[in-house]
Amino acid sequence: MEWFPEWRLGWLNGWIPLALLYAVFGVLLWRFPREVVSRLYDRSGWSRTETILTATTKVFAFIYIGLVIFTALKIGHAVFILGSVVYAVGLVGFVVALLNFAITPPDQPVTSGLYRISRNPQAITFSLAGLGMCLMVGSGVALLAWLGALFSAHLRILAEENTCLRQYGDSYRSYMQRVPRYFLFF
Repeated sequence: MEWFPEWRLGWLNGWIPLALLYAVFGVLLWRFPREVVSRLYDRSGWSRTETILTATTKVFAFIYIGLVIFTALKIGHAVFILGSVVYAVGLVGFVVALLNFAITPPDQPVTSGLYRISRNPQAITFSLAGLGMCLMVGSGVALLAWLGALFSAHLRILAEENTCLRQYGDSYRSYMQRVPRYFLFF
């Protein structure tokens, strides 16, 4: 792991796992019914402050993505192998969480599948795939930007949970008491 690995355009850069992640996400969105996709991106219950905070902190995510795209994969290094495993677990978990979300009726909170052990498995597994990419390219500065993006994800999660509380009321409040925000804690 290096703090500042060389940045360059290349065929074996971090864009490969990034493109795979977004391609899988895109295919799922394309295959999901329109109602599922609109519910996935519904921000109508967000306050102005929630919207602004979430939007402005995404700067870290863009920095992180740029760093991953322009940094070579550390193929053959232990950090690449570890990153590949973390990335694969995150990618598979993200797909499972999206499928769990898609099969839940819109008038009910999502509480099945991975949502039984975390209220936010999409964000967690997507972030896990991001951590895997940081490791695959072996960049310390990308890891720092990823941590900033995690903060952004946390703000988004808080906004989404407030919306769910308003939308689903006591059933979501009960769910919040049974299931941690993040896997195993909080």
